[in-house]
Amino acid sequence: MAFSVKGIDHVVLRVVDVEGMSQFYQDALLCAVERRADDLGLVQLRAGRSLIDLVDVAGELGRMGGVAPGTEARNMDHFCLRIDPFDEPALRAHLLAHGVEVGDVKSRYGAEGVGPSLYIEDPEGNVVELKGPPNS
Repeated sequence: MAFSVKGIDHVVLRVVDVEGMSQFYQDALLCAVERRADDLGLVQLRAGRSLIDLVDVAGELGRMGGVAPGTEARNMDHFCLRIDPFDEPALRAHLLAHGVEVGDVKSRYGAEGVGPSLYIEDPEGNVVELKGPPNS
């Protein structure tokens, strides 16, 4: 049986404050809530062709992962969202307006090749890379 990976389907973040994190991803990163399963403590946000799942650490799914994320208990290093366009001044202004500290723009390698990217942190310290199109 042969198959090929087409991209990231979803990323799951175990979080302490589901509503606060949901607002951050909606407001600062312009993701829309696609589905909620409150009985499971789950909010799913649309990020292009992928989903970002927020799982409440106190909920049924979240308790399976152990202690809450923090400086001693991270769930991942970072995840990367491909964005377009990558207009640094506009992007920086948008993020700063939402209280997000913005790192330096650097050229980094990603799924489509080398292009501009920057790192930010969500309210619970998860690192998110925002990556633009590859350099021509």
